[in-house]
Parts: sequence; C-alpha cells; structure tokens
Amino acid sequence: MIEHIHKLIEEAEAFNTQSLDEVEAFRIRFLGKKGLLTDLFAGFKEVPNEQKKDFGQAINKLKSTALDRVSELKQSLSNSTNDSAVFGDLSRPGEPFEIGARHPISLVKNQIIDIFSRIGFNVSEGPEIEDDWHNFTALNLPEHHPARDMQDTFFIQTDPDILLRTHTSSVQVRYMENNQPPIRTISPGRVYRNEAISARSHCFFHQVEGLYIDKNVSFADLKQTLQYFTTELFGKSKIRLRPSYFPFTEPSAEVDVYWGLETETDYKMTKGTGWLEIMGCGMVDPNVLENCGIDSKEYSGFAFGMGIDRIALLLHQISDIRLLSENNVRFLEQFKSAL
Repeated sequence: MIEHIHKLIEEAEAFNTQSLDEVEAFRIRFLGKKGLLTDLFAGFKEVPNEQKKDFGQAINKLKSTALDRVSELKQSLSNSTNDSAVFGDLSRPGEPFEIGARHPISLVKNQIIDIFSRIGFNVSEGPEIEDDWHNFTALNLPEHHPARDMQDTFFIQTDPDILLRTHTSSVQVRYMENNQPPIRTISPGRVYRNEAISARSHCFFHQVEGLYIDKNVSFADLKQTLQYFTTELFGKSKIRLRPSYFPFTEPSAEVDVYWGLETETDYKMTKGTGWLEIMGCGMVDPNVLENCGIDSKEYSGFAFGMGIDRIALLLHQISDIRLLSENNVRFLEQFKSAL
C-alpha cells in the first residue's frame, strides 16, 4: 500500500499541463471529496499499527505534493501571455495605494488626550443635542441671565428647552451628576454657536474642557496643571493668567502662552506682543457643585476649556479655519506625515 502511495507522489510531481481544465481535473482526482486522498484516509484504520506512522507520513506528503503542484500550475498559467490581452501592458507600473491621513483636528485632540492621560485624566463624552439644564442652568446660568448672551445658541424650534450644545461643559455636568469626587476628566467634542462663518470663526467647532474636583484643590493646582500642559503641547513653558469672567468659575482667568517674536508669522499671530491666548479657566463655582449634587463645603475644583480648532491652526500654521471642515483632499494630504 505504501509503495502505491509513493507511485502516486511521483505521478503528482511529474504532472504538467498548459490547460487549466486539466489542472482542475488533477485536483479533483487527488484532492476532491471522492478523490484518491479521501479513499486513502478512509483506509487508514485498516492499516496495521506498526505501519500507521509510515502510512500517515506518506499520505501527508502526497497531499502536500498535490496541493503545491496545483498551486504552481495555476499561478504559472495565470501569468501566461494570454493575460496580456485581458490586463493590457503588464510592464506598466502599478497604481499606488493611497494612504489615508488623520484629520488635523483628530491629531491635536489625540495629543491633548495623551498629555492629560499622563496625569490621571480620563475622557468623558456626552450628547451634542442638549437640554437647557445641562447646557446653561446647572452651570450657574439661570433663565434671563445676561451671560447667556455671550453665546448665540441654536435652539430646536419645536422645543425651546432643547438646543445644540454651546460648550462641552454640559458633559462635565452629566459626569458630576453620575460620579462622586475625586473627579479628573476631560471632555472633547464638537459644539455649535450661531456665529458668522469667516477665516477665524465658524458656526461649529471643537472644544476640550477639563475638570478636577477633590478635597483642598487650589488655584495653584490649576496653574501647575496648565503649566505642564503648555510645555508638553507647545514646548513653551512661559504662561500668564489674566483675570476674566465666566459664570461657572470664580475666580476666572484667561491663559496666555508666550509664543515669542522670532518670525514675521509670530508677529502676526501675537499682534506684536509675543503672547497668545489659548484657553479660559478658573475655580469651579460652588453653585455649580451644588447643582450637580456635590458638597461645595467639602470639595473644590478647577475647570478649563480650549478650542481644538484654534490650537490646530497654531500648531500647523493654518490660515483659515474653514479648511478644517471643507474636506479638501489636497489640504488633508499634507497631514500624512503627522500620522
């Protein structure tokens, strides 16, 4: 029986043809469901125990030989001269595969997430269609509060209580409602405001806001966190905090980073001062903590927020914010190297 298998192996090794039909017939004869190998495997149980090892090795060699021969012949025939009539000039260079690129917004957002994740901040997300409570009232902006005029809002016409969120602070409210301190989270996402579209502003853009709540959190903790962030992202460690006003933080500040005046572009970006505003921040107002079910006498915290789009414009020297949403392939291809 083993000698018969060796003869079949020799036959498989010697098989050659120029016809795909003959190759298929060879495959069926040796490898088909009713082929020679099927019969040989079926007869394996009748082989004496002392011969089973050699018998099994012979069958496996026959199978691999037949498979290799079928594969070699099919590939050889597929590369024959007949293919030139189907595919044209095979000497022409192939079409290159287009490599995709991450959007500059995604690149900057991922950088920011990575930086804050190193100091213990997690990522929280929420709905873009919000209600008045989470977007305004819980953030110390009750109805008719004059600070609401700071943000031109897209309301849903059928329900004046539903709107497109104007900031990702609404995500922080939802997070505080469902989590107890210590809280350390950042909330990146898209926001909407009814603003005129120009090279410097858009009706939708991207923000990332951060929140840290625990016992004995101070303004010094806030400054040190922002100092770390600006050094890691921009490579610039000199910052300043200017007093400002936000309804949901007290005290509040605007954060500037010293960009420098080394080039003409630096002069244009900083209007000749060398300083560039990058975000707003402050200590969380006790009213906001109480609105979210957190004891403001036991806990304190800080919050900050920045526009991802604006930082993308700075880091990649993009002159027009509209380029970020127009899906211009020539523009986006420039960021392949930033992957």
